[in-house]
Amino acid sequence: MKRWGIAIAGIVLQIVLGSVYAWSVFRIPLTTKFHWTIPQVTLIFTICIVMLGISSFLGGLWLKQVGPRVVAVTGAFLYGLGTILASASGDRLWWLYLSYGVMGGIGLGFAYIVPIAVLLKWFPDRRGLMTGVAVGGFGIGALITAPSATWLIQNVGVLPTFAYLGIAYMVLGLATAWFMQNPADGWLPAGWAPTARETSERSVKDYTLGDALRTWQWWALWFILFLNTSAGISVISQESPIFQELAKVTVIVAAGMVGVASIGNAAGRVFWAWISDSISRRYTFIIIFLMQVVLFWVLPATTSAPVLTALAFIILLCYGGGFGTMPAFTADYFGSTNVGSIYGLILTAWGAASAFGPILVGVMRQTTGSYRDGFHILAGVALLSTLLPIMIRPPARLT
Repeated sequence: MKRWGIAIAGIVLQIVLGSVYAWSVFRIPLTTKFHWTIPQVTLIFTICIVMLGISSFLGGLWLKQVGPRVVAVTGAFLYGLGTILASASGDRLWWLYLSYGVMGGIGLGFAYIVPIAVLLKWFPDRRGLMTGVAVGGFGIGALITAPSATWLIQNVGVLPTFAYLGIAYMVLGLATAWFMQNPADGWLPAGWAPTARETSERSVKDYTLGDALRTWQWWALWFILFLNTSAGISVISQESPIFQELAKVTVIVAAGMVGVASIGNAAGRVFWAWISDSISRRYTFIIIFLMQVVLFWVLPATTSAPVLTALAFIILLCYGGGFGTMPAFTADYFGSTNVGSIYGLILTAWGAASAFGPILVGVMRQTTGSYRDGFHILAGVALLSTLLPIMIRPPARLT
């Protein structure tokens, strides 16, 4: 039963961290109050996700030295503190870049990698499903935070909202981070042994980070995550303004639409991870990419609020599926012992994607006055992306 308690704590911690996906509700209030441009405000979110990717790798290395609890507690503290300090930015954009972007992003990365690495060790019998459930919590974060932040912004102002949210993040984050710990070396669930299919899809030895980096498969996994993330995160970064512009809804209605769509982010992490246990990780990503070709092509021409919400929901279902499936994909190919550092480095694709998708869409919207061209480019990218999961095969086994 101990592993289930740790799993619950990991899920709650991920819900706290997933609040970052509600960033779009801050975009219009910040641009309106301080007269900043869309790309300037979007860059705050971009910096945060870039730092998340970098610090996930560093956190994965660090947790091998000090254990998961120290890394998770440090991450929760930094994310909460960075959000609190953002409330003191005034009209200084650079302060938001440093507080919420850099400090908050570092905290996110440290804390994010821990539940994934820990649960891969506690649940070798449910590798895809449990990592999907863990990161599914990350997707739920926006569902809770988007309407809460919108209400706070309207009642106390945009900058004080950061302070209220930061305190909540710190308290809940520290409380759940304390439960993060690894099982004893060599631990396996009682009576469990991998099936023949699982054995054929998994490495017989654990790769070190250096071993993994010498395989082309590690780089293919990095690009698969980068390409899938670029698509979904471009919508997340602009979600509330997209809804307001295309469907002509109010900010309150748009916040509710963000919350509903974010359920797709959470559900996709569990759904696609579960599916991948049955049809393989490769075929899962092929389906995800092909769906996004259609979704991004029709999205900018949609004006119905219900249809737009449904499209965003499915896009985020695919986006979340990448994060739900990739940890198990990585552990299948390279083993679970060093997955913290190996998958942590793959997560730099998340940061790189946040510097591509959101900025592409933000700049295209700023220069053309429309989301159409940016989203159609992403549809083409998704089509080309299907080639990687079609080609990838397990790496040659170490002897």
